[in-house]
Amino acid sequence: MKYMLLVCGDDTADASGMNPVEPWVEDLGDRRVRLHGHRLALPHRAVTVRVRDGEVLRSDGPFAETKEYVAGFDILECDSMEEAIEAAARHPVAAIGAMEVRPFWEDEGDEARLRALDTELTSAARERDVDRMTACYAPDAAAFVDGREHRGADALRKSMEELLAGVTGPVTREVLDFRVHVDESVAFGHALVRLRATRTDGTRLDDLTRVTTGYRNAGLRWLIAHEHVSLATEERS
Repeated sequence: MKYMLLVCGDDTADASGMNPVEPWVEDLGDRRVRLHGHRLALPHRAVTVRVRDGEVLRSDGPFAETKEYVAGFDILECDSMEEAIEAAARHPVAAIGAMEVRPFWEDEGDEARLRALDTELTSAARERDVDRMTACYAPDAAAFVDGREHRGADALRKSMEELLAGVTGPVTREVLDFRVHVDESVAFGHALVRLRATRTDGTRLDDLTRVTTGYRNAGLRWLIAHEHVSLATEERS
């Protein structure tokens, strides 16, 4: 389960004797407990935004005026809250400030969303729906197919239209193997995909391809940002 670790500093605390943070970051990173994190600028550089009656109200400074402030954040992957607390207690700032540990809101997992995106791409290809196929990609996505680069939504759409123009009937996209690794804002997938269709001259298209995909978290959904497709040299046994 993922946990957000808010590193809360104290502007009245003496940090001169604090241990360096780098060993903590390296240790948890090596054990794949810490997924991501970063230090934040000081509170005086913050801007607080509110909307009241349709008007955007901006005020310089943090949401709350207090001696304690969020100095940074870390995203942890732990089996339990107890494990996350143990990791937080080892953070050097815990000795002079405070660490807030909060679990992520539980909903459908990112891996399930990525697999659903792949299923949507398969369904859209079968229905020969270029709009749905293109919607699976980020507007600035880059795809490399058989050594040809297609960059941006327009180029991707043209490539899909060329593929569909050369075949008749549905395009069968069978995913034989799909492995995915998810980070916070990016993910990587590796798949073995078989494409089948009937060419306009009556011959059969039957290609086994290896697909490496880079995904980007677009907020409410994942999108394909990078794709590399090549013909597989051998089939799986």
